[in-house]
Amino acid sequence: MDNDEHEHVIEVTDLRRVYGGGFEAVRGVSFSVRRGEVFALLGTNGAGKTSTVELLEGLAEPAGGRVRVLGHDPFAERAAVRPRTGVMLQEGGFPSELTVAETARMWAGCVSGARPPLKVLGLVGLAGKTGVRVKQLSGGERRRLDLALALLGDPEVLFLDEPTTGLDAEGRRDTWELVRALRDDGTTVLLTTHYLEEAEDLADRLAILHDGRIAAAGTPAEVTAAQPSRITFELPDGYFLGDLPPLAELGVSGHEVEGRAVRLRTHRLQWAATRLLVWAEQAGVELRRLDVRSASLEEAFLGIAREAAEAAGTKEYAA
Repeated sequence: MDNDEHEHVIEVTDLRRVYGGGFEAVRGVSFSVRRGEVFALLGTNGAGKTSTVELLEGLAEPAGGRVRVLGHDPFAERAAVRPRTGVMLQEGGFPSELTVAETARMWAGCVSGARPPLKVLGLVGLAGKTGVRVKQLSGGERRRLDLALALLGDPEVLFLDEPTTGLDAEGRRDTWELVRALRDDGTTVLLTTHYLEEAEDLADRLAILHDGRIAAAGTPAEVTAAQPSRITFELPDGYFLGDLPPLAELGVSGHEVEGRAVRLRTHRLQWAATRLLVWAEQAGVELRRLDVRSASLEEAFLGIAREAAEAAGTKEYAA
């Protein structure tokens, strides 16, 4: 194994995917994933997440660009890549009449060096469902089975496409704990998810796709730091927005007022909050319903999607 493969087990450069009719779903995507890292691909429906992941899994050949998984082309060198990877699709499509244990044993027969099926079923919380037919499982239980089968080969790289869809809160948390344990054992995990809390909690790094391109990438903290934090409160009785310290001095980049409620946006949260509270103390007033918080990944995601859409609209208008 060379040093490059040791450091980056997934490398994507200017990746493109075109469907029939000329629709370009992936438009020059580039990113890399380190060994033992959880990397999340986020984006609205149609952003290109699943199209990108299918190219990484070797299910289709790129229309352009380059992709390497464990140092190999996953499409042209599938035999070298597939035994070392696990794939959890959005829908497994397993025979409905087989039991959970029968399904796991059948799948284990197709996997090189498979782990004991019952042990893996226990990892995902299906130890008590081994005799139940697949058609009798709930949607969340089927997702657990999908995950179990992806883990049977003890993969070095694990692809998870919407892994917690259909799970209740407890099942989602259990899955998060399992993903963390896999990462801690050295498994590289690439996941797509619509749950931004999931990405914020699990991902070491992430990329946000919009219209087939990467609109933002980095750690969750880096991505959210690019968006303004907010301070909300109610104006004291008898006071108006103009009675506050000048917003420019507070480092405020934008604001909204609705009745007595004020929302300030700032990239200098501590500075703005400190000076606002000093002013309130000196004025002898209380800022009711005060809420001071950094941007969440959800706010960053919505802001990035909005900015990307506005930029695309501007370019289209200019053309």
